[in-house]
Amino acid sequence: MARGAAAGGRPPGVVEPGLRVKGTGGGRTVAVTLDACPGRFDPRIADVLVAKGIPVTIFVTAIWMRWNPDGLAYFLARPDIFTLENHGARHLPPVLGDALVYGLAPAGTVEAIRAEVLDGAAAVAKATGRQPRWYRGAAGLYSPAAIPVIEALGFKVAGYSLNADQGASLPPEMVARRLEAAEDGDVTEGHINQPRRVSGAGIAAGLVALRAAGVRFVGLDEAMAG
Repeated sequence: MARGAAAGGRPPGVVEPGLRVKGTGGGRTVAVTLDACPGRFDPRIADVLVAKGIPVTIFVTAIWMRWNPDGLAYFLARPDIFTLENHGARHLPPVLGDALVYGLAPAGTVEAIRAEVLDGAAAVAKATGRQPRWYRGAAGLYSPAAIPVIEALGFKVAGYSLNADQGASLPPEMVARRLEAAEDGDVTEGHINQPRRVSGAGIAAGLVALRAAGVRFVGLDEAMAG
């Protein structure tokens, strides 16, 4: 389980893959990732990323892109900052069975998992003109049997090592502290789809602090299993 992850709301038997990037051994190297689950666009975070020149991987759902054409245009206008990857079509966790995952209905079957991944990838490709290489399931949890299915479709599973905001549920001070404490090689996870929640202010403040601390920011192309 990633640092900072909550244990409640997890059906039995699911896994939470980790992911780290190659550190330098001196200073800190961090990969920032954010999820655009169904919701809206949070300019508090996006504007900081642009102003501070911090590259980020955004895992977008097809639903989010449909609901937020202006936010999508913002991302597409700065490919030097924003890399869009696959968070699924309908935000269905890649979990087998019918147990809710943090309140979300799971995909439930192998066929539905394939559809969730492939339809999400098609939406990203249509928006960006490039095929996504990474997939992160809704809630970041997977049935063990789902992972080889996803990999057989040609996608790398995007885990993380530091959960910054627990689904945009934490107070901003706590979120900022979690991000500020990122270690060399961490892949951080947070949310950019909840502009009305206070957690987003903590993401923005934590990113500013990391930049001020001289952190080196990289993309997931430098990732390795952790």
